[in-house]
Amino acid sequence: MSNKIMIVGTGNVGASIAYAHLNQRTPVNEMILTDINAADAEGEAMDLIDALTVAPSFLKIRAGEYKDAKDCDIVIITAGAPQKPGETRMDLLKKNAAILKPMVGEIMKSGFSGIFLIVSNPMDVLTYLTYKYSGLPSERVIGSGTVLDSARLRHRVASYLDVNPKSVNAWQVGEHGDTEFALWSLANVGGEPAGDLLDAKAMGDIEDFARNEAYEIIKRKGATYYGVGCCVTHIVNTILNDERRVLPISSYDDFQDIYNGFPTVVGRRGAVRRLDLKLSEIEAVKFQKSCNAIKKAIREVEA
Repeated sequence: MSNKIMIVGTGNVGASIAYAHLNQRTPVNEMILTDINAADAEGEAMDLIDALTVAPSFLKIRAGEYKDAKDCDIVIITAGAPQKPGETRMDLLKKNAAILKPMVGEIMKSGFSGIFLIVSNPMDVLTYLTYKYSGLPSERVIGSGTVLDSARLRHRVASYLDVNPKSVNAWQVGEHGDTEFALWSLANVGGEPAGDLLDAKAMGDIEDFARNEAYEIIKRKGATYYGVGCCVTHIVNTILNDERRVLPISSYDDFQDIYNGFPTVVGRRGAVRRLDLKLSEIEAVKFQKSCNAIKKAIREVEA
């Protein structure tokens, strides 16, 4: 394996993913940046190369084209229309689905047989469409899922309890969007159930924060990108190191026939397996509601 990745789209999100790789220890050996605006991709590559001398990781960086995906291990798709203030992720669907289909077609024409990692929104729906358009096995098409949302959840819990976020084990699951929710029945801090440490109001406030924080950031600065940049780098490192780490990526749910964010073992094959977790009755209802929202969006775009 060459540990070579391609980032499609060099806007704020794509550039932040690339920059995060430079500032973390990463097994990536080569990074190719591509964008519909070739000059922008070239400029980002040039700017990033200037940082290599003092960065903790060293890798080859260059601008390229879809044909260069042929021998890439991972293609990360961030291209698409950005989410505007007041706009939901689902509002982006028709615009970004139209952009996605020819893009995936060109990448597959190159002979690409690696892993697609979808970041563009609405991410779960676009991950499903990439699976259909590419013809790749479902485990080799994944989305960034609720990894970022879960990071927000864990950090907020940690702030309430004055502990390190790395000691919090908790997940947001379902759609990366308005119907996502926290699996409080399985959340714990150092093994102690979160329900024993937080009252119902605190859990509701924390869950709402994790679900809506993106809107608050967009309202203030127009876009979110640093958090997702670090989270996607974390996913890439987990894949290339074959860590078998459990992450709430968007993986294929064969029972629902959709992609959604759920704790999944992630390794060199991509989505190694989804965990079979026992949800509470209330959580099961919320999960089905979230799945139905994704299904509705898929039906709309397929129509």
